[in-house]
Amino acid sequence: MADYQMLIDGALTDGSQALDVVNPATGAPFTTVARATEADMLRAIAAAKAAQPGWAAKPLAERQAALVRLADAIDANAADLARNLVMEQGKPLEQAQAETAYAAIFLRHFATQSLEPETVQDDADFHIQTHYRPLGVVAGITPWNFPLLIGCYKLAPAVLLGNSFIWKAAPTTPVTALMIAKLAKDIFPAGVVNVLVDKNDLGQVLTTHPDVAKISFTGSTPTGRKVMEASASSLKRLTLELGGNDAGIVLPDADIAKTAQRVAGSAFNNAGQVCIALKRLYVHRSIYEEMCDALATEVAQYALGDGLEQGTRVGPLQNAQQYEKAKTYLAAAHADGKVIAGGKARDGGGYFIEPTLVRDIAEGSKLVDEEQFAPILPVIAYDDPADVIARANASEYGLGGSVWSQDVNAALDVAAQIESGTVWINHHTHFGPLIPFGGAKQSGLGVEFGKEGLTEFAQRTVVSVMRQ
Repeated sequence: MADYQMLIDGALTDGSQALDVVNPATGAPFTTVARATEADMLRAIAAAKAAQPGWAAKPLAERQAALVRLADAIDANAADLARNLVMEQGKPLEQAQAETAYAAIFLRHFATQSLEPETVQDDADFHIQTHYRPLGVVAGITPWNFPLLIGCYKLAPAVLLGNSFIWKAAPTTPVTALMIAKLAKDIFPAGVVNVLVDKNDLGQVLTTHPDVAKISFTGSTPTGRKVMEASASSLKRLTLELGGNDAGIVLPDADIAKTAQRVAGSAFNNAGQVCIALKRLYVHRSIYEEMCDALATEVAQYALGDGLEQGTRVGPLQNAQQYEKAKTYLAAAHADGKVIAGGKARDGGGYFIEPTLVRDIAEGSKLVDEEQFAPILPVIAYDDPADVIARANASEYGLGGSVWSQDVNAALDVAAQIESGTVWINHHTHFGPLIPFGGAKQSGLGVEFGKEGLTEFAQRTVVSVMRQ
């Protein structure tokens, strides 16, 4: 028997297969979870389809109350959730506790929301309103970097608006999703919420099935393209939150100490495995030496270790594949620039990469041109403001970016020219349930959070009445 079961049609199930889950701090399995077959996934889709009309018919207040109950259950089990999150994902306990808390916060936020009819014309000739109705079955496909939070913030708007939900958890981080499944079992009617784990082999069942109305996917851009292609057969609604290579631009008047602290906090949070992490930093040459020194001093204080060890600031990379990929970026760092902090992979068990800073590097290096998704930050000198904006924009990605300056108006002028879904000024990575979040270019399609994100889980229907 698996230690953690899936939720299908209101029942916890072991399925007919099992999957070992590896602790990235040791490189060894620490638990076993149930794994779905194609038959399990088809059963979940059928259950979700059958349950959805009855769930949509329930009063909005009842659906909102269910989200609050799930948030309460997360809070009541926060310690166990956070500890298991560390063991499956690798992040330090403090960051895991924050992710667990944010999962409940997002649920509570959406429990206060609704989409009321909106009047677009009301005169002697016409009364025209836009109504928002459920789509049907929504599937959430979640990644391994924030496995608990991302699943919850997909589930919440979906079920709030009367959809049923299928959560396909990442195979390397399924534990906390299945813990949520156990909590959800006694909160939602059978079939409304289903949670399954595969081995990255059942995504196409969801993306091609005609009874799945929408896919909400968070992951890499190459996989997002495959999701989009597979979903085309039935023209599914899509929200795709994909990769990023976020650039930060430091203007000559920036506060060096404060900027260094905040840049490092963004770049090395969750070992750099954050889609909106700052991944390349452009610094004006007049302050380049000082900024590099300040960053190196800051990063030297970041303790690397097991996320359950007190004082750990940077944990391991989440899986062996990402670890091997990160080593190629370390090689690029040494070949193409000057390493001024870190620079090594730790051998002997676990997937540890030292927090690494690289200076005297430029475009043409894969560390600058690609998304590293690892605790390795290139710091690049620039001279001309117009040139650095062009360099920041010269990427297929456009998820986020930031500008650092004590002159907010000057920063706003640069921000207006950055091609990304979000531009932060004097910070980087901040997000919340009230703030619309989406990418430009190949960083995604659609919006999450805010009213704009909520409407993506609904079918807009215009009702037009002619008065005469």
